[in-house]
Amino acid sequence: MTDSYNKVYLFVHVILTVHERKPLLKKPVRVVLFPHIKTMAEEKLIRVLKINGAEDHAHFLLQVHPSQNLSQVIKLIKTESSSWLNQNKILEDGFEWQENYAAYSVSPGSLKQVMDYIDKQEEYHKTKTLENELEVFDKIQIS
Repeated sequence: MTDSYNKVYLFVHVILTVHERKPLLKKPVRVVLFPHIKTMAEEKLIRVLKINGAEDHAHFLLQVHPSQNLSQVIKLIKTESSSWLNQNKILEDGFEWQENYAAYSVSPGSLKQVMDYIDKQEEYHKTKTLENELEVFDKIQIS
């Protein structure tokens, strides 16, 4: 067996919501925050394949190595990004993420579909709320 067969990655679609679902992530905030998150994450060896969102939440497609702890990866992203927003006074009021989050595994064959979905968040949320979106995800269960 060659080394190329030992490369294992897990793909995870993560949804983080703003504390109390306040609409704080206006477009100008997202334009500076999302590239910052991507850069910071990559410095910590966390690969963000796609990031986008709406005013009250953000979607991430992460490529996580099995040695990484998903809850620690998400905690790092949440802690660092909220600290950065607050230290740089990007918003008038303090910013924090909701404690809970959603995380869904993604098969390699579905990566493009998930990336397209994340890219279209602004369009999607012109007609649907975050609650509508989460209901759809909640229905996807294996019995």
